[in-house]
Amino acid sequence: MDSLYTAKATSVGGRSGHLTSTEGLLNVEMRPPTVMGGPAGNFLNPEILFASGYAACFDSALNGTIQREKVKTGTTSVTAEVSIGKLATGGYGLAVKLVIEIPDIDKDKAEGLANKAHQVCPYSNATRGNIDVQLVVNETASLAIA
Repeated sequence: MDSLYTAKATSVGGRSGHLTSTEGLLNVEMRPPTVMGGPAGNFLNPEILFASGYAACFDSALNGTIQREKVKTGTTSVTAEVSIGKLATGGYGLAVKLVIEIPDIDKDKAEGLANKAHQVCPYSNATRGNIDVQLVVNETASLAIA
């Protein structure tokens, strides 16, 4: 891979610690969610950060696909839901549900664009074969993509 950009972040204390980015843009306390034994309150956790990055990345890939395909749509949005759970084989795993809104086009065309975006999105490429990723397009069609 020919690297275009490298982001750097440092964690001290893991899920119950502090996270900073090299540029100083990110400087936050991390805590597990309360359902995983974390304290009450609003804290960031790795799943929120992963969901944020995946949603932004996929929406960018989607808009690039829309532009390449020369399709006229309304403003798109992508909501990433990242779940963490125990694996049957031990340890923990993640699952992702991407809720994709592509206004002003029919469901079949929206699904086709979402599938094409899924092939070019770096997060999708990184997770393919490792994490169950479900695409839900315009909240009416669900496509299981691995």
